[in-house]
Amino acid sequence: MTDFLQLFFSGMATGAIYALAALGFTLLWQASGTINFAQGEFVMLPSFIMIAFVSAGLPLLAAFLAACLVAVFLLGWVFKRGVVDPLFKYGMMPIVVATIGLSIAMRNGVRAGYSAEAHPFPALFPYELYKIAGVTVTLSDIGTLVLALVLVLSTQAFLARTVTGRAMQAVAQNTESASVLGINVPRMIFYTFAINAVLAVSAALLVAPTYLAKFDMGESLGTKAFFAAIIGGFNNSRGALLGGLIVGVSENLAAAYISPSYKDAVALVIFMVVILFKPQGLLGRKEERKV
Repeated sequence: MTDFLQLFFSGMATGAIYALAALGFTLLWQASGTINFAQGEFVMLPSFIMIAFVSAGLPLLAAFLAACLVAVFLLGWVFKRGVVDPLFKYGMMPIVVATIGLSIAMRNGVRAGYSAEAHPFPALFPYELYKIAGVTVTLSDIGTLVLALVLVLSTQAFLARTVTGRAMQAVAQNTESASVLGINVPRMIFYTFAINAVLAVSAALLVAPTYLAKFDMGESLGTKAFFAAIIGGFNNSRGALLGGLIVGVSENLAAAYISPSYKDAVALVIFMVVILFKPQGLLGRKEERKV
């Protein structure tokens, strides 16, 4: 039982990181009808940006804030204006193809321009062990879980309880009606892309110390985050949290009790089961959407 609880807790910490990346999928889909298959690379790139800032002498927190500014510009404004806006009028498929191509370009660009090696990343939390009710947990797992949950829940609270957040939700529900009500639709959509960029930097800050910064780290992360978003419900931000935790815990348990070789397959299996029996996701709702 102790081993199970230990695996469960560490899986929740990993799942919370998946939830951060998955939340980006759901936010972009709700606000602009965009599916970004470069989401994993949106986490990978900031890890290298933060390493560059730390190497230049900045402390980790300052490097994180600087990386957020760079990410809002590159992964928010440039991505929206350079990729999404020109292609949106042609439908979803060109955006899907473009983001897949963007992910390949980002991976190869970092590999060629920086390095193909895995780089150590400064730890946000010191390595300390705690024993709680017989379960050994690390401060890194506790801090990762708590910080990721705070970021996800804060994003949900911002969307639900602030004027700007409610305006963003209005745009997500009906762009034409929101425009008639005087809401600046392009600005609200940009805010969504900017929030996604900040969440991606936050995910990089949490995942890179454990898994190291590598040019292909986003490939697996992006796939699992996409599965998590679908499992929880692609049109529900709370579903991203649920889906991320389910994927993180399930792959940990599968690796321990079945075989480590099945760790990466468990998310696909859960994804397929959910798609077959509840296509809208566990917390998703059925809807008709005009594109």
